[in-house]
Amino acid sequence: MTARLGTRNSELGTRFWHPGLVESIHDLGRDGHFGEFGGAYVPEVLVPAVSALTRAYLQARDDLDFWRELDELGRTYAGRPTPLYRAARLSERLGGPDLLLKREDLAHTGAHKINNALGQGLLAQRMGLRRIIAETGAGQHGVAAATVCAKLGLECIVYMGSEDIERQALNVYRMRLLGAEVRHVESGTRTLKDAINEAIRDWVTNVETTHYMLGSAVGPHPYPLMVRDFQSVIGWEARAQCIAQLGRLPDVVVACVGGGSNAIGGFMPFVDDPGVALVGVEAGGRGLDSGAHAASLSAGSPGILHGSRSFVLQDQDGQIIGTHSISAGLDYPGVGPEHADLRARGRATYVAANDAAAVRAFKLLCETEGIIPALEPAHALAHLADHAADFAGALVLVILSGRGDKDIHSYAKATGTVLEVAG
Repeated sequence: MTARLGTRNSELGTRFWHPGLVESIHDLGRDGHFGEFGGAYVPEVLVPAVSALTRAYLQARDDLDFWRELDELGRTYAGRPTPLYRAARLSERLGGPDLLLKREDLAHTGAHKINNALGQGLLAQRMGLRRIIAETGAGQHGVAAATVCAKLGLECIVYMGSEDIERQALNVYRMRLLGAEVRHVESGTRTLKDAINEAIRDWVTNVETTHYMLGSAVGPHPYPLMVRDFQSVIGWEARAQCIAQLGRLPDVVVACVGGGSNAIGGFMPFVDDPGVALVGVEAGGRGLDSGAHAASLSAGSPGILHGSRSFVLQDQDGQIIGTHSISAGLDYPGVGPEHADLRARGRATYVAANDAAAVRAFKLLCETEGIIPALEPAHALAHLADHAADFAGALVLVILSGRGDKDIHSYAKATGTVLEVAG
């Protein structure tokens, strides 16, 4: 890691959006590689666009005015900093860890996705690109993209698999209400992977006028680096809040992992703290032995998907295989390359929680704390609930990446509940 801009820390104060850029930048990934993972494997027609995006982001990354503008939007528009909440009743129920929840569910639009969308929206403006395309699975990134485009006066087109459109109807309505065009994707498994495929096809066709606002820390360089940087506000805030409220760092940071943006944002500011364990929880679906899951790090192998080398779910011929998760946001056959590197180096541990466990954890948080989580972070809570004894006495920071309004119908379906509608 290299120190940079440290002498200018006093210019920004303690509320700077990304203090890590001022105190100690993590240059890992600046060249597009995280150990043996990462890179930019893109069609020739996209090389100029990806190269231009890389130059623009690396310039913006070293520009304090860019971060000041993002900080201002974060505080006045997105509702940062989000609270750090001590979940005392849940901790008591589990009888093991002392749980802290980083409340990204309270950010504007209801999830961490707004952090990245704001950053990429400002970058697109900086590059003079006013047509934005995005992909979404659970709908939260689509809502965030539509929100930012409405705020900045940009055109917004969101690609979404028809399977996800069915289970995330509320978020589809929100996107359209915000002025976005939602395009159905009927190919493949009709989920997040296929939405990304269609967004990339659009980008190839309209490369001169369009910015692809990729929603997770996947894809070709500079996306894994860029999305990590924008999302690391989660971890930097939580780190400062832990010290201010408790006088110490957490023992463990736990987050759900699909593509992995909320997790890498939460992990990065703690990577250099050997006393802080990092645990990512993937979607175990119907069980790892069933083949119906989305646990790339737990059950996948190295390969290339959507422009970068990471762990992916593939068959013996290297063909990407179908996935399953009750959570649309985790239903993806790959993971960000920085997570693959953290796993390879032994710096982070990755496990899987199945659908049933996530559903139980969803209800448990509702009952004990009056907080309805998204099904994505419910996977992180599920791992803690099912292995509470392993975390006995530990101070555990959980990235509560989103709220669960969007998942009420999925939860009801999973539990055989019929929603009553007033007539």
